[in-house]
Amino acid sequence: MLVMTRKPEAPTGDLLQDFLSLETPEGYRAELIGGNIVVVPPPDGSHGHVIEYILRQVLRNSAEDMNFDGHRGLVIPAPGLPHSAHVIPDIVFAPAELDVLRNAPSWMEADGVAMTVEVTSSQPGPDRNEKRQGYAAAGIPLYLLVDRDLRRVTLFSHPRNNDYARTDIAAFGEKIDLPDPFSFTLDTGPFTD
Repeated sequence: MLVMTRKPEAPTGDLLQDFLSLETPEGYRAELIGGNIVVVPPPDGSHGHVIEYILRQVLRNSAEDMNFDGHRGLVIPAPGLPHSAHVIPDIVFAPAELDVLRNAPSWMEADGVAMTVEVTSSQPGPDRNEKRQGYAAAGIPLYLLVDRDLRRVTLFSHPRNNDYARTDIAAFGEKIDLPDPFSFTLDTGPFTD
């Protein structure tokens, strides 16, 4: 992961403009998190394996029909900073009946998003902290964090005051309940492969 930072005296408008005009190599993703431009290389096979299992389970078992996206960026609050964060979650789920993903721009607001999913990579800090706080501040009801280093899944729910009021944790191999609008039990057993 490459992190580019600005000197504190640089105006935040310049950082945002630099970020929005950044061209990344094919397969790389750039995010603006915590006042830094973060360029992330393509994920490894294990990362994709976990995403695939989550997608399959949600699409097969969710009580409500879900649309999903893994490439669209979200503009979310960056608590404590004078500008928004621009992040690309591994998966964004939204109820199909809302149809918020189909015609959304490449950087969209979080309105209508039911859950974001992040699978940690080489630098898990932003997934554990800045993204969690930003998703909560944006009012996203659920944030599912698959932490490959800690070998556990954490479901954050009930966003309040730039964080989540409830945390449910399951070790890899255990199950974790996803509340409405999903209303099913996610099996993390496949994550141990």
